[in-house]
Amino acid sequence: MQCSWKAVLLLALASIAIQYTAIRTFTAKSFHTCPGLAEAGLAERLCEEGPTFAYNLSRKTHILILATTRSGSSFVGQLFNQHLDVFYLFEPLYHVQNTLIPRFTQGKSPADRRVMLGASRDLLRSLYDCDLYFLENYIKPPPVNHTTDRIFRRGASRVLCSRPVCDAPGSGDLVLEEGDCVRRCGLLNLTVAAEACRERSHVAIKTVRVPEVNDLRALVEDPRLNLKVIQLVRDPRGILASRSETFRDTYRLWRLWYGTGRKPYNLDVTQLTTVCEDFSNSVSTGLMRPPWLKGKYMLVRYEDLARNPMKKTEEIYGFLGIPLDSHVARWIQNNTRGDPALGRHKYGTVRNSAATAEKWRFRLSYDIVAFAQNACQRVLAQLGYKMASSEEELKNPSVSLVEERDFRPFS
Repeated sequence: MQCSWKAVLLLALASIAIQYTAIRTFTAKSFHTCPGLAEAGLAERLCEEGPTFAYNLSRKTHILILATTRSGSSFVGQLFNQHLDVFYLFEPLYHVQNTLIPRFTQGKSPADRRVMLGASRDLLRSLYDCDLYFLENYIKPPPVNHTTDRIFRRGASRVLCSRPVCDAPGSGDLVLEEGDCVRRCGLLNLTVAAEACRERSHVAIKTVRVPEVNDLRALVEDPRLNLKVIQLVRDPRGILASRSETFRDTYRLWRLWYGTGRKPYNLDVTQLTTVCEDFSNSVSTGLMRPPWLKGKYMLVRYEDLARNPMKKTEEIYGFLGIPLDSHVARWIQNNTRGDPALGRHKYGTVRNSAATAEKWRFRLSYDIVAFAQNACQRVLAQLGYKMASSEEELKNPSVSLVEERDFRPFS
């Protein structure tokens, strides 16, 4: 009887030991997935001190269009906005910037940048989880009962302008144009919008408020997300020309230079050089292909998309592993061969895309172009943009200033 009792006790102890070993093995593997800590040698200790991360078991695809102002990002955003199974948001980080960064600093100080990026990452993580309530922290005045009329560019999101999110009388299944959406849809109910987000398989967000892909590393490595970054770049000379035309007051000294032929002594050259430095730093990281970006990063030149919109869009969707639906293809057909008169709105997308990509060559003087080429020569070489060696070459449309480059996704 005593022998039997000892045998039962030994079996029980052995069972406990096996279960403990299994639990430790499982949790140790989970802890080592904590993003950004392994390289510091702190992963196991710090992760054991805090909560474990839940994996994105649904594999919902989270898409981030990383761009800068006047680089063609509104056009690229529409490539996802038109997809019926994608929930698309246009510049939600505008609300973070507008709330946190004092207007007189324009977010240029290191402290402003750290605050902005930290809040931006938190908001993006919440939005990819379809938690739109988190956005309320940055909407002024605060929403009442989760309803607001202060969402920036609501009309640029197809889902937010169609049923059930928009309940405009007589709209039926019709998707309203941006101006009509804001006028006819009334207050945005964030609860209904969040439900519409959860019903879709993918979430896409466009931003021009994150300078470099390095700033996204914590999100890329977060196992709760399935983040894919589409970095959109454009010839900095084209960006400068487009901004000078669109933001006429802010870029008035560049326009003065073009009009008088004399460079103003107080010209803010950082309006150009910041773009070039951010592009160069970000592209350098992407082209080095660090392990944390594997399968997560694709570099897209606006000029390649403008010349071959359907082909490039197919490549983008192939990288994402998402089927390209007919609504996207139809939108491309209707919006890349458009009448220029229909594309005069500064954020519009109806235009002849190939002609638009080259228009900057006739909007800048050669003196300004030469200055830009000297200031941005590193990134121009990185991205395959050729120097114009003379006024004649600049204005000759038969001479291409874009090298043939194949920037394949890092997969």
